[in-house]
Amino acid sequence: MLFTVPVTLLGAVAALHRHTAPSGAGERALLVLVANALAVTFAFMLNDLEDAPDDARDPARRARNIVASGHLGRHAALGWTLAVGALSWAVYERLGAPPTVLGTLILALSFLYSWRAVRLKAWPVVDVLSHVLMLSALLFLAGYTALGGKWEEARLPALGVALISAYGQLYNQLRDYFADRRAGLRNTAALLGQRGTRWAMWGALTAGIACLGAALISGELPLALTWLIGATAPLAWLGRSHADMRGTPAVDATGRLQTGAMLSATLALGIWALWALWLR
Repeated sequence: MLFTVPVTLLGAVAALHRHTAPSGAGERALLVLVANALAVTFAFMLNDLEDAPDDARDPARRARNIVASGHLGRHAALGWTLAVGALSWAVYERLGAPPTVLGTLILALSFLYSWRAVRLKAWPVVDVLSHVLMLSALLFLAGYTALGGKWEEARLPALGVALISAYGQLYNQLRDYFADRRAGLRNTAALLGQRGTRWAMWGALTAGIACLGAALISGELPLALTWLIGATAPLAWLGRSHADMRGTPAVDATGRLQTGAMLSATLALGIWALWALWLR
């Protein structure tokens, strides 16, 4: 949720910046936040379900996985997972055709990403591409189209959040490098090796920040947002810790800043969205 909420809000902010707020804009913003949150929850629930046999071999992963630890049976877990996915789609459907199409893609990719018969997460390069679509770019575009925007208008911010998400996926693969090797998972990090993954991770983060900066300059995002980002930026430093956004020991300095940076972004975007929806 630390990434899902600001990415969705960024989409809403971008749409409100370029278009007149549609009727019921506040309700639509809340609905797309709920739909995206449920879709991401579905993705992680299914991932835990399908990864349970592998996670059971690693004590740290087993403790985080309710199926691997034996606290929830596989059939019950599958039922709850499908229910959350169906509820997410039902909320997207209330928002009209573009968000429904995007939501369907998010849910479909989430399913194919973890389902063992396909398991996109085990395909080098494809694992990162599918991750950045279902957990960032499409979430952003769902927020954008729900508030009256057309998806093709917001290429730079969509690319920016996708690249930052690619950093996050490569970071996760670097953190889980040895556990994934023991599980026989051949992902992008296995292809690049630890050093190559670090370089790719930092490159994606740098490029993503550059894209968002270019979106501010080009007018795809409100330039005034830079004032709020600057005002909330100290939270990223104050919120640093030895743990990353997942709560596990950080593998580098960027990991220690993840939680604070996401809280800072959420606060800045939340203030702008509230102003755009109800105060201006």
